[in-house]
Amino acid sequence: MDTSLTFLGAAGTVTGSKFLFDTGRSQVLVDCGLFQGLALLRRRNWRPPPMNLDRLDAVVLTHAHLDHCGYLPVLVRNGWRGPVFATEGTADLASIVLTDSAHLMMEEARQANEGGWSKHAPALPLYDTDDAERALRLFRPLDFGAGLRIASGVDLEFGRAGHILGSAWAHLTVGGRTAVVSGDLGRDAHRVLLPPQPRPDCDALLIESTYGDRQHDDAAAVDTFAATIRRTAARGGSVLIPAFAVDRTEVILVELARLMRSGEIPDLPVFVDSPMALASLRVYRKAIAKSWPEVRPELGIGEDAFDPGRLSELNTASQSMQLNDPRQPSIIISASGMATGGRVLHHLKSMLPNRKHTVLVVGYSAAGTRARLLVQGAREIKIHGRYVPVKADVEVIEAFSAHADADELVAWATAGTAPATTYVVHGEAESAATLAQRLESEHDYTAVVPADRERVLV
Repeated sequence: MDTSLTFLGAAGTVTGSKFLFDTGRSQVLVDCGLFQGLALLRRRNWRPPPMNLDRLDAVVLTHAHLDHCGYLPVLVRNGWRGPVFATEGTADLASIVLTDSAHLMMEEARQANEGGWSKHAPALPLYDTDDAERALRLFRPLDFGAGLRIASGVDLEFGRAGHILGSAWAHLTVGGRTAVVSGDLGRDAHRVLLPPQPRPDCDALLIESTYGDRQHDDAAAVDTFAATIRRTAARGGSVLIPAFAVDRTEVILVELARLMRSGEIPDLPVFVDSPMALASLRVYRKAIAKSWPEVRPELGIGEDAFDPGRLSELNTASQSMQLNDPRQPSIIISASGMATGGRVLHHLKSMLPNRKHTVLVVGYSAAGTRARLLVQGAREIKIHGRYVPVKADVEVIEAFSAHADADELVAWATAGTAPATTYVVHGEAESAATLAQRLESEHDYTAVVPADRERVLV
């Protein structure tokens, strides 16, 4: 029987990755992500699961970002019981990410009910911490390069993707055919991780396209980053960086340490205000201490790579509240990166109306998120039911993107024998279409942007 592939997310959009392989004897879902951003997409999280859970044999996770793993507790809430295959780094980080996601959902529901600003009565979380804990018990760690049969007629091998700690591309042998799912690909310039490993030959390639129509200019962006910090500090303001708790915070800390030690920016206090980011930081420090093969070995030599010199790690809510009105110029790194929730919202409410401060948006922000609205020049944004005026400076820096840019995606996809078909996924419409066109015109690939819910043969 032919093996089929159905695109249940990240098709025509950059979020909600879910790719279902069906050999006729077994079904495996690669990635199990939440839809984020636009309300139309987020509402899809509340629909019944888009696959028959009684037939689903296994889930494979490429990495621990919510748009790739955050839907897993929904499967568990609906009775599914695993297994879930991921690398050790992904398992460690997913424990943090899923627990935090559940906590935030429960807290937002509570606040909505108390504040009366939800359209639903009562407001309910999509899942709770019990669902997340049950999901985490299903994880089965698998080392990079270690092949394993995960279901009848389905073999799996992970390769380094270099996007965040633990991130992998997945090489599947399914019913005698082969497929590679890129997950999210990292970069040669990543400050903590080694570059992605080359992909193996395959019949079908699924490649992300987050930056499928853009290039990164790292040197110029780092110059702007440093200049923004200098300018803000000179006028007595502070820099607020909404940053993904996993990987982005670590990368920013490494760069701040470099800039401060070289004297390119003033010696300012740096606050990491996110329990999730601090938990992630502990995992990264463990990886460096244990010399995990995906980590740049030079980071284990000398000073703490993540400490610019005046680093404060804020664990409690009361510590966080004291930062809402910083008394001296400082740098605040707080989650979430797209300003969809978390402690950063309280800092935004306090700092956005003040012209002396700067909000620095680093990396990608999905359509419909508060970070994207700031990038687009919104003069007010809605937080906790009220509109907040935007008078602070807003700067956009893409020097810290953990996503490969268009040239890097093309180079990775084409370094080997051409697949029979390349499916361009996990990108907004223009990004995906541009990358597919480049693969076709420059490399004679058969490259398509699949439709949502489209089913093809591998």
